[in-house]
Amino acid sequence: MLRTLYPPIEPYATGMLDTGEGHFIYYERIGTPGAKLAVFLHGGPGGGISAMHRRLFDPALYDVLLFDQRGCGRSTPHASLDANTTWHVVADIERLRELAGAEQWLVFGGSWGSTLALAYAQTHPGRVSELVLRGIYTCSKPEMDWFYQFGVSQMFPDKYERLVAPIPEAERGDLLRAYHRRLTTGPVEDQIAAARAWSLYEGETITLLPDPAMSAQHDDGHFALAFARLETHYFVNDCWLEPGQLLRDAHKLRAIPGTIVHGRYDMPCPAHYAWALHKAWPQADFHLIEGAGHAFSEPGILDRLLRATDRYADKTAA
Repeated sequence: MLRTLYPPIEPYATGMLDTGEGHFIYYERIGTPGAKLAVFLHGGPGGGISAMHRRLFDPALYDVLLFDQRGCGRSTPHASLDANTTWHVVADIERLRELAGAEQWLVFGGSWGSTLALAYAQTHPGRVSELVLRGIYTCSKPEMDWFYQFGVSQMFPDKYERLVAPIPEAERGDLLRAYHRRLTTGPVEDQIAAARAWSLYEGETITLLPDPAMSAQHDDGHFALAFARLETHYFVNDCWLEPGQLLRDAHKLRAIPGTIVHGRYDMPCPAHYAWALHKAWPQADFHLIEGAGHAFSEPGILDRLLRATDRYADKTAA
């Protein structure tokens, strides 16, 4: 029987972390104080946390810190790109670990969150007790081209047509930079219109079957502005990673227990890169889920993620 989410739960504590660089990071704690510590890293960049994310962990066995990364969710300033890079967020994770009083903690990241989790774990391997990764994304140019130029366009021609529609034909050879320009200059109402087109394309291609709730979230102007501005900001800068860095440095993870979960039909993040990580880090459990796309809510993916968090909390079910 496939596992499903734990019951809804409210935070037992919330707060704002002052980074000292103009950003204030919203965080919340759920579960049982003093239980096994974990941190949840959301996707995007710019996706923010949700109440559903709290439900990936047994609250009796975990003390989980979830936070909105710089510029999104309830963190402020909203959609800000200043002092907002991969390495700024890696530093924020360390600040939050110290705030939580953890020597080590389980790190859980999906999609962009998997990128961030790998960057953090390779920088601070001694601080990571386990890694749970979903929807592997290594932030390479081929991955970006697959989603924004040629690849997903062949699977979702209708969605792709709507993505390119706001961009003059002369600029369509580099949609990422064309959108980045529109999301960082001009009137805010024009930025929001571009953001909604960018965001909705992702929201309508990340699940195997259509999900109206996912589409509605990505079509919301406030959400979309942070999501699209941060994604294009990070991606035009290659996420401040060297080419192939996360796969090259996977050997630094060999002593960390890990689980990799990836959908066979993941459109934004092709399975090739999850397979490459599996080869570079063979010590981790690897699960390629049939009949699944990208989202953590896909039944087969969700089942494996919950089994992983249960196992790392020393529950007998695995």
